[in-house]
Amino acid sequence: MQELDATDRRIIAALDDDPRMPIMVLAQKLNLARGTVQTRLERMTAAGALRANSSRVLPSALGRGVAAAVSAELDQSHLNEAIAALRKIPEVLECHAPAGDTDLIIRVVAKSPDDLYRVSEEIRLCPGIVRTSTSMFLREVIPYRTTGLLQE
Repeated sequence: MQELDATDRRIIAALDDDPRMPIMVLAQKLNLARGTVQTRLERMTAAGALRANSSRVLPSALGRGVAAAVSAELDQSHLNEAIAALRKIPEVLECHAPAGDTDLIIRVVAKSPDDLYRVSEEIRLCPGIVRTSTSMFLREVIPYRTTGLLQE
């Protein structure tokens, strides 16, 4: 992935302020050509630098007010199968492979603690997953953000 330059960062910072801003208005606000803004947004999207607009929707607005992290230990020979199965679980928001003792850390949402149990069991039953541990989040204290990174 190509690193974002100063113009890319200006575009993203403006979109962080107003994600629904039309491209023409964005271009005028930043004193850039409309085609420049359009091309850069398309390039950043194709490169995977921009998340889908749906990631801006709070899970609680969709009836999924319980959030948790599920740590999973894998049989490494089934890693690809486990990831394929995790992709099919709608409550799985993201999955990371960290350094250390845990093989995967999976961020999930659920409707209730009982529903979280169901989601955790669905994860535990994925091919290749040997053991899981679930930590429910009590509240969000710093929301997902990137604006500070744009200043660098």
